[in-house]
Amino acid sequence: MTGGVLHVRGTVVLDDDREAGEAWVVGGRLTFTRPAARVTATLDGWVLPGLVDVHCHIGLAADGPVDDGTAEKQALADRDSGVLLVRDAGSPADTGWVHDRDDLPRLIRSGRHLARPRRYLRHYGRELASVDDLPGAVREEAARGDGWVKLVADWIDRDLGPDGDLRPLWPRDVLHEAVAAAHAAGARVTAHTFATEALDDLLDAGVDCLEHATGATPEHVERIAAAGIPVTATLLQVARFEEIAAQGEARYPRFAARMRAMGERRYAHVRDLHDAGVRVLVGTDAGGTLGHGLVAQEAAELVRAGIPDHDVVAAASWRTRAWLGAEVLDEGASADVVVYAADPRRDVRVLADPRAVVLRGTRVR
Repeated sequence: MTGGVLHVRGTVVLDDDREAGEAWVVGGRLTFTRPAARVTATLDGWVLPGLVDVHCHIGLAADGPVDDGTAEKQALADRDSGVLLVRDAGSPADTGWVHDRDDLPRLIRSGRHLARPRRYLRHYGRELASVDDLPGAVREEAARGDGWVKLVADWIDRDLGPDGDLRPLWPRDVLHEAVAAAHAAGARVTAHTFATEALDDLLDAGVDCLEHATGATPEHVERIAAAGIPVTATLLQVARFEEIAAQGEARYPRFAARMRAMGERRYAHVRDLHDAGVRVLVGTDAGGTLGHGLVAQEAAELVRAGIPDHDVVAAASWRTRAWLGAEVLDEGASADVVVYAADPRRDVRVLADPRAVVLRGTRVR
């Protein structure tokens, strides 16, 4: 449907506390007042604000940046899964052109991952020759992105030989200056972190979000909760830690042992975060080694970890949209909705089978 009036009815979920019985889409916008114009199409079911993948890499594949055609296919796979808002948590490709495509999800870019030479995946990040370059690079990536900057806070240090293990990339004072530079530029900072050793400096510096945070101790979980900092759990990615450990075990046994242990306790880790009151975000870590369109699988993993279905669905939709500053289902908002045959708040598995996807008022699935 690309015109006329679309009528959505059944249960329109606005947020945690509000529902409506019906709404209409007129000129790509949502209204809760019946329009005078004739309805040309009707969708019945449970209607949710478009889903959010808050850790996604459009423009990235296993070997680094991809061409625009491949990036388009990635974005379409996300869209067809019901994801209508993506926070791209770092991409080596210039994907600003996605903003001009009404048929692709809304995109919030974080610029390029900021890392050090030999301290991240090849061809993924922007590698800084000196740690002192970080604050300036943060300012540049803040200007390049859409209000977010992505730091790689820790990675394996292969120069340690058999003792190679996860180590922080940035001195404490430089990290503080870099986060302050981002905030002064009006950008928020999220950080890739697996290691326990990186967390105190990140929290002291005032980062706005943590990706993975698999090394968090009970004391760190308390700090994260008290500071109100969200964590993107990326359980599909953490499930790969056993594979990563096996690949590195012969040369880096300490690293392998740590990765294996973190992978094995991934569900308990996520449950501990949730029980402490930490906002656990839904992010697939698509791009690189994982495919796109996996939001339903990631959501199901969070429920398996012990987070209630309702909270996972809220995190995959209206709560995270509001946290990112994106539109939710209010009068006059863009009609970005997903329709289901059953209520995913009661059974998260429903997310895997959207009945319809409507983006900017146009039914795209």
